[in-house]
Amino acid sequence: MYISNATDFENSATPVSSVTLHRNNLSNMQTRTLEAAQNLFREGDDVRHIYEVTSGVLRLTKVLEDGRRQVIAFGYPGDIVGFPQDGMYHTECDAISSAEVVVHSVTDLENSDRNPELHQRLVKSALKEIGAMQSHFIMLGRKTASEKTASFLSVLMERTGKPLGAYIHFEFPMTRADIADFLGLSVETVSRTISMMRKAKLIALESSKSVVVLDEDALCEMAAY
Repeated sequence: MYISNATDFENSATPVSSVTLHRNNLSNMQTRTLEAAQNLFREGDDVRHIYEVTSGVLRLTKVLEDGRRQVIAFGYPGDIVGFPQDGMYHTECDAISSAEVVVHSVTDLENSDRNPELHQRLVKSALKEIGAMQSHFIMLGRKTASEKTASFLSVLMERTGKPLGAYIHFEFPMTRADIADFLGLSVETVSRTISMMRKAKLIALESSKSVVVLDEDALCEMAAY
């Protein structure tokens, strides 16, 4: 999950849910279960597999030469992670919460003859990731702190939000530090911006990781969509 325009999310291919995978006989697919904080792959390792998230949340990160961490993306159900760059993984990937992934051979991406339907879906997912990555980079360079934070919450609302009376509720497993490293902000700025949104009655916090969106239109307007 990158931060991109809401229409990019709406127009993207329908995510492959665990229900869909089970309907297509998940028992015949190789799966892997991860506990929270367990590593899936490491930066620089040769790519032999790419992974389709069916439950939980993954975190993709890079550590810069000076030791600073950049969170590149979060992998939610329906996302595919581990696309190769020069035949190697270009990020670290670990589970934020317990998660399950379907394991695909990288040859399914490279060879259309082996499984044409899967190959086409993987290619579409890779192209969607490139487009979302470009939008995310623009966001990092051009949006204000409040716009970045609102964008992050808006995308989570789109991906995982559920109706709660007249409002929308969602939870997220990542820490404030994860969000800050994803948005290129300090932890203090993220916390201050979320507090400002709460005081403006755009959102309410049931807990530090549980959000109720009180004014969806105002949140999306702040995100500068």
